[in-house]
Amino acid sequence: MRGEFHAFTCMAKKPTTIKDKYTKTQILDEIAASTELSRKQVAAVLDSLAEVIEGHVKKNSVGEFVLPGLLKITSVRKPAVKARKGISPFTKEEVIFKAKPATTVIKVRALKKLKDMAL
Repeated sequence: MRGEFHAFTCMAKKPTTIKDKYTKTQILDEIAASTELSRKQVAAVLDSLAEVIEGHVKKNSVGEFVLPGLLKITSVRKPAVKARKGISPFTKEEVIFKAKPATTVIKVRALKKLKDMAL
């Protein structure tokens, strides 16, 4: 199996500019063509990556996943907010802001290598 990974050395060339957004099928086909893996193998890798990310960000887990150099995914717990009186910034009238339950929010942050790709 180790011999199959020689295809990753060809990724050092400068990638071409893509004008249209890819569908999942097109992404799988592109990766399969550039790595000489089958489309089924690439799909299995992406599905496995999704499971690993889920395991990192779900409730009672570490709450953070890093794809080195590309992105950092964190789950942030937002506490509940009680109902309160306040002044509407639009109408300047006194209103009651509704209570909101505690929620978990997923944040994705681009890392340096991904930011440099956009330049």
